[in-house]
Amino acid sequence: MSKPNRMKLQKRGFIKTFRKNKMLLLLSLPGIIWYVIFSYLPMSAIVLAFQRYRVHGNFFQSITQSEFVGLANFQILFRSGDAALIIRNTVLYNLLFIVLGIVVPMIFALALFEMHSRFFSKLYQSLLFIPFFLSMMVISYIVFGFLDHTNGFVNSVLTSFGLDPINFYRETAWWPFILPLVNTWRGMGYNMIIFLAAMCGLDKSYYEAAMIDGANQWQKIKRITLPLLKPILIILIILSVGNIMRADFGLFFHVPRNSGPLFPVTQVIDTFIFRGLRNLGDFSITAATGLLQSVVGLVLVIATNAIVRKLDSDAAMF
Repeated sequence: MSKPNRMKLQKRGFIKTFRKNKMLLLLSLPGIIWYVIFSYLPMSAIVLAFQRYRVHGNFFQSITQSEFVGLANFQILFRSGDAALIIRNTVLYNLLFIVLGIVVPMIFALALFEMHSRFFSKLYQSLLFIPFFLSMMVISYIVFGFLDHTNGFVNSVLTSFGLDPINFYRETAWWPFILPLVNTWRGMGYNMIIFLAAMCGLDKSYYEAAMIDGANQWQKIKRITLPLLKPILIILIILSVGNIMRADFGLFFHVPRNSGPLFPVTQVIDTFIFRGLRNLGDFSITAATGLLQSVVGLVLVIATNAIVRKLDSDAAMF
């Protein structure tokens, strides 16, 4: 078939598909417009990462008139003492968050799945899911109520036993444990619902056959439930790895209450960008940091998915 005829057939197929799905496309139009305005148009500001941005009139005049410096902003970032600190904190915390964010919700989901009382199962689901709807500002006050040096619950218990109170907002040793605990508590309900929904969709005939063969509860979980949850696990891991260079700003800024002595263990890429803009007003360095964050995340998603595709092509996302 000649190229013009092939292009005509492709055009007819496109028109036919458009007419068939016209109403669905119209329904998705508001979402498309929203993404174009708030996600794709702002991407034009990526050029700031390669400029020495200076204000010259309005924003677009500033972009066109600012000096192009290439990769100089990235060199400044990596030569500074902050780069190693913020990358280390961001990556290590997120690796811990990935493990806890999958293992802990899965354990709770398995427990609820095996629960016979439907009433208590729904009750526990609701109670565990409530923290997900709380903003980090609210959670920061809850944490402060526990950790306050003078009136906090933890220090009240310590002093009642004759022990010295701990100034949590001045001592860095506690926060590598506090932040993962808070993050896991807040996000546990969301991933638990995902696992629980996947478990409810599993074929019950597997469990009936295992019961006939005399399998106990642990053997059912080990030989049936966990292997069948493998696709969900892989998807969650791939998505989590893609965000390994991103951090929850509220968790690392509001929960430690922006305490300066805690910066060595709470300073991550997102808080670094915010403080750089607020304190220095340096748009170029912060834009370079944000671009690095996105590029590394994209590369990690593609690489992780490629590894999964080689191991099990059916489990890969694309």
